[in-house]
Amino acid sequence: MTLQTVLDDIRKRPGTGEVIPVIDPVTEEQITEFTDCGEEVVNDAVARAKASFESGVWHGLPARERAKVMWRIADLMDQHADELAGLDSLNTGMPMAQANMIVPTCAEFFRYYAGWCTKLNGNAYEVQMEGGVSGAYANMHAYTRKEPYSVVGLIFPWNGPVFNACAKLAPALAAGCSSVVKPAEETPLSALVLEKIIAEAGVPDGVVNLLTGYGHTAGAAITAHPDVKKVAFTGSTEVGKEIVRASAGNLKKVMLELGGKSPVLIYDDADLNMAITMAAMGIFVHSGQGCVCGSRIFVQRSVYDQVVEGIAMVANNLQLGGPKEEGSVIGPLISQKQLTRVMGFIDEGKKDGVEVVTGGHRLDRKGYFVHPTVLTNVDRGMRLYQQEIFGPVVTILPFDDDDEAVALANDTSYGLAATVWTTNLARAHNLAKRLEAGTVTLNCQLVFDHNVPFGGYKQSGWGHEFGREGVEAYMQTKSVWAQL
Repeated sequence: MTLQTVLDDIRKRPGTGEVIPVIDPVTEEQITEFTDCGEEVVNDAVARAKASFESGVWHGLPARERAKVMWRIADLMDQHADELAGLDSLNTGMPMAQANMIVPTCAEFFRYYAGWCTKLNGNAYEVQMEGGVSGAYANMHAYTRKEPYSVVGLIFPWNGPVFNACAKLAPALAAGCSSVVKPAEETPLSALVLEKIIAEAGVPDGVVNLLTGYGHTAGAAITAHPDVKKVAFTGSTEVGKEIVRASAGNLKKVMLELGGKSPVLIYDDADLNMAITMAAMGIFVHSGQGCVCGSRIFVQRSVYDQVVEGIAMVANNLQLGGPKEEGSVIGPLISQKQLTRVMGFIDEGKKDGVEVVTGGHRLDRKGYFVHPTVLTNVDRGMRLYQQEIFGPVVTILPFDDDDEAVALANDTSYGLAATVWTTNLARAHNLAKRLEAGTVTLNCQLVFDHNVPFGGYKQSGWGHEFGREGVEAYMQTKSVWAQL
């Protein structure tokens, strides 16, 4: 599909609600527009998904046949990699180098989970108990089955459109589910290409149903629909709580990958050049629009000034710009709404007396660009310290010892990720046990593998994506007893 074909296609999507503009965050100009699909279109999509599941057209296939189709999806994604990367870059403003790196990872989701199709088995059990209603268990057999959650709703955010779509679609397809899929209203473009790829690869009609619309309309209708048996959502903690409330109607299962306020601990024995560079990139990459970005940095007091100066230096040397601007490594925020939110946190902090070491302002140019911002003299009760900003803003505080570092790191309602920089491996692994986070990285940051589960503690989410846990999240366990 050419860019113009995609732009024309999205305008033709069915809908009955508001017209939603798609804005280029680099130029602030409209790229295209589409109509919010509305509840009726959601109902039709859920009905198609339910019919496809009940017919067994997908989950009834032999597992090896589903695996072949998923492998074809990956191959087609490789063939359309430039197109997918270009759309995500246009839609989010991320540098092309970043988008080009992400798409191959997305294709591998389908190859990885294709391998799980033939390995999703239950267990057989030797019954050990005696007695019981039937008088004896001597001739009993018990086993479990793994069965897909029929229709699932997959709702994903704007900060990584293709990545988040594939992270949910691949395991859902491997499990045998039918789905209704809603990308963020800000970034729907690459989802249209992915829809075509899935159909071309051989996924039957009705198994994957793309919906375009707002979260509070289309997303809410998916979550509340009685025929949707599970919802997998990536986004803010606030919206996650709304999804939990909306799911109460049929007590549907919910998997949530939510916000973060991830701590980074830097000790005086760390490789400081590496720690400074990685901690800076760990918050400023993608303009801080990542759930695992290390937005709270804690530094051992003896090297505190050195680290603050180093991170500020990195911030000042990062070139911001659009995908077509030579040398740019950091793009804009996604929207005027997000720009207003981020600058609101910064301006509020200034009024409350924080020290702005560098940044703290919008760039004097078109686009939603905010200079990477380093803040010190921050009170732990401040809103910018406690709430997720989702922008290129970091607070840096000193600590003296392990107990203080852990107390500072765990002083948050979030628990998605944490990082420790130290050459003392005993200390590193002890801290990994004490930090309240679903992922802890030691002397590294922003690492990923399809095989390693990912999920959050506290208000950073429910359940896990990736790995075996990621595909079993779309399956139910049934226990079967038999009298022999």
